[in-house]
Amino acid sequence: MGGAGTDAALETADIALMSDDLNKVPFTIALSRKTLRIIKENITFALGLKTIALLLVIPGWLTLWIAIFADMGATLLVTMNSLRLMKM
Repeated sequence: MGGAGTDAALETADIALMSDDLNKVPFTIALSRKTLRIIKENITFALGLKTIALLLVIPGWLTLWIAIFADMGATLLVTMNSLRLMKM
């Protein structure tokens, strides 16, 4: 705990507390759970959009430029979704 921990302990630990305040542990757990949920949402959204784009390309309904704009839009939406973590 704290900055006084040994280097080996800090490198092997999953979480390194940089202060001696244990009251921050529940916040860290809540933040990590929310982060994991948002990561799963982002992956699902991105893969879903790619699947829809692939299905629309096959009959020729999706042009290259529309696909590029859709991909850029997905990137922006995933980034905006990740920014929700800044509220915590």
